[in-house]
Amino acid sequence: MKEKPKIGLALGSGGARGFAHLGVLKVLHEAGIQVDLIAGSSMGALVGCFYASGLSIERMHQFALAFKRKYYLDFTVPKMGFIAGNRLKELIRLFTHQKTFEQLNIPVSVVATDLYNGKKVVFNKGPVAEAVRASIAIPGIFVPEKINGRLLVDGGVIDRVPVSVVKEMGADIVIAVDVSHVKQNENITSIFDVILQSIDIMQDELVHHREIVSDVMIRPHVEQFSSRAFTNIKEIIEIGEQEALQHIEKIHTLISAWRESNKHET
Repeated sequence: MKEKPKIGLALGSGGARGFAHLGVLKVLHEAGIQVDLIAGSSMGALVGCFYASGLSIERMHQFALAFKRKYYLDFTVPKMGFIAGNRLKELIRLFTHQKTFEQLNIPVSVVATDLYNGKKVVFNKGPVAEAVRASIAIPGIFVPEKINGRLLVDGGVIDRVPVSVVKEMGADIVIAVDVSHVKQNENITSIFDVILQSIDIMQDELVHHREIVSDVMIRPHVEQFSSRAFTNIKEIIEIGEQEALQHIEKIHTLISAWRESNKHET
């Protein structure tokens, strides 16, 4: 008999707003809620893999607060994207200690989108850096990642908050974190702004038509921040913390109810 339920975390896409995931992870950790499984799309994949590779919450906070776009901007001649993404891949390799999925402390699934067949691709084996690089490849901005003959882009295009993926991994209780909302009246002045705002609108519409069925839905109120502005990171993390705190009691209740139910079944 299992003593505790497997807690699965579905971390959604959202660009810079995805740093709110750090606040959620911090609160879960401090509340003694052990995360057993993680599925992530785009920024959720990045944060999830950093955490599962053994980076402490404090170290991840330091990374987030020091993060600047210049660290990953390696512009290329635009053919399939403006940014080559090689710098970013090296950054991911560095912070995940070049680990494979099999070497992570917590099982993680990373979601990407296959441009050739329009289907969802889930990575849970092999090198972490390549999979995360594929999952954060914003269409039109980053050059797609090629893996095993597939041309891959941002996981958020097809599955913004990958609840179904973490359920398939065997989660008994699913906590979803959705940080991707459209910032209205956004200042749009460049092709990057046009692409990113369009993707935000598309993902928002997709979620309206596909209900995200999770046991706990955490939606940090970060919609006032741009998905592309890495300037309010501290505030974004704190909002993630505040929102997560409001759900801790419910999570503990669900864990207790699961234990009680499991006890009667055996």
